[in-house]
Amino acid sequence: MLLSAYRLATWLAGPLIGLYLQRRKAKGREDPVRLPERLGHAGHPRPEGKLVWCHAASVGEAVSVLPLLERFDLEHDGWHVLLTTGTVTSAKLVEERAQAGLIHQFVPVDRPGAVDRFLDHWQPDLAIWVESELWPNLIRQTKARGIPMALLNGRMSAKSANGWRRWPRTIQALLGAFDLILPQTTEDAARFMRLGALHVEVRGNLKGAAPPLPYDAGELRQLQAIVGSRPCWVAASVHPGEDEVVAAVHELLISEIPDLLTIIVPRHPHRGQVWAETTLTHLNPQLRSRGDWPDGQIYIADTLGELGLFYRLASVTFVGGSLVEIGGHNPLEPARLGAAILLGPYIFNFAEVCQTLRAAGGAYHVQDAESLAKAVWALLDDPPLRAQMIDAAARVAVSETQVLDQVLAALEPLIADAEMFKPEGISGHASP
Repeated sequence: MLLSAYRLATWLAGPLIGLYLQRRKAKGREDPVRLPERLGHAGHPRPEGKLVWCHAASVGEAVSVLPLLERFDLEHDGWHVLLTTGTVTSAKLVEERAQAGLIHQFVPVDRPGAVDRFLDHWQPDLAIWVESELWPNLIRQTKARGIPMALLNGRMSAKSANGWRRWPRTIQALLGAFDLILPQTTEDAARFMRLGALHVEVRGNLKGAAPPLPYDAGELRQLQAIVGSRPCWVAASVHPGEDEVVAAVHELLISEIPDLLTIIVPRHPHRGQVWAETTLTHLNPQLRSRGDWPDGQIYIADTLGELGLFYRLASVTFVGGSLVEIGGHNPLEPARLGAAILLGPYIFNFAEVCQTLRAAGGAYHVQDAESLAKAVWALLDDPPLRAQMIDAAARVAVSETQVLDQVLAALEPLIADAEMFKPEGISGHASP
């Protein structure tokens, strides 16, 4: 009943959805040239042969699934790869990092007509969702056409699971549409199964199989020449509230380490200018977005896609989103790039890998500005301790790369089924 009501509501909401997209376009959050894709109008012809369609909501999901899609493309001749995402930043990332031949489209809004147009054109033979974005119309209309579907790197937080328990039939219908669900962790798996999911297997977290973050070698050389031998640490993927903590840490340390350089990489680059004018203004910060170089005390790296550059520059790293209730970001990214890792208490997004890193001696947990300052000072002051943590973190990162093989093996039965059968129910017409 709820899903039927949702379908009717989204069918009737055409004018409102159009207005919503126009407002997003005005804010730079939609690509004006490619806006028709959001209504299901294809921007490319469908290639001949089999096609796997993968949907990854935004940047994080796209980064985690690109290595899988590259392997899929190498190992399955005659198949083509279509990747959909929902944000301008993720589209730019896919353009920069994806292998030749991968087709990117913006995902259609979850309105019946837009979804039908998308499916009528692309006619996928296999559909893959990544993580936790469950659009009811997109899922049900894909399933209705007999297309095999898998949910990879599935996430189901305790909060989300509790919310879905109020709508048991709805979540059972959505999860039941998937032929295979591969959660990130055993805790995620248990929540999926309690909500009625079938065919659940734990094969690991795809984010553990991602390649090292890219960087510009020329930019790194320039930054290294400017920083020289100065003690330096990076606070990466920082969220609101953590900027104040980082400022406090710097002020606690500057009396002990007068030439300290603190680098802040905001999770959302636009916040860099805000912080430069508010919480960090008394420290006279420099901004990368305006062409500044790190020759002062605080350097705000408020640009997109350069995290790999700054992880390589600083060997001591605090991974943000973990001192506020965001759940933390991927600690394997700095682990692959030679950094000693510091984490706050809120690490539920990567709980298992953080536990593994900590047990191996590759990460240390802090609670507040004072404990973070002590940990940064200890690591900067003790090169053997820092090297020990870096080596331990690197070993954990290497051990996680086998996840890709395990996920591909789990997908093989669905791939084989898709190679034998053509999904049915594809019409040549789309509803409004």
